[in-house]
Amino acid sequence: MSCQLIAGYDYIGVGVGAMLFNNKGEVFLAQRGEKARNERGFWEFPGGEVTFGEKLTNAIHREFLEEYGIEIEVLELLSVADHLLNQENQHWVSVTFIARHISGNSKILESEKCSDIGWFLLSSLPEPLSSISKKNLYSYREKYGQRAFY
Repeated sequence: MSCQLIAGYDYIGVGVGAMLFNNKGEVFLAQRGEKARNERGFWEFPGGEVTFGEKLTNAIHREFLEEYGIEIEVLELLSVADHLLNQENQHWVSVTFIARHISGNSKILESEKCSDIGWFLLSSLPEPLSSISKKNLYSYREKYGQRAFY
């Protein structure tokens, strides 16, 4: 009998995400679907779990390609934050990068995890934002104000 441990529940998980900008200065967000691991229905700067032996930047490239069919260029590290979801009994360390859209038309490739996507101006983001995306937005505004990174 094997016991499978689950990241975020049984041990601290490591997640990686990105504030992805296009050449119009819009940022890409995804709405978490019904089978998302947590914060279902909330909008987020997308990302996912880092697997054992995977570099952070490789993980975020993989996540955007697998889930949305788009290629990105990682530009810089934005923040590292504790992502504590007490009501869902989860603990993550979330690493967020600033990235630029390189190619591909965004589409939902994992519909059970994502219910909607879109490109938005920083001044008109959809609500509600996930807790980590709120922290990311705060970090971004502390560093760059309201200007778009592109």
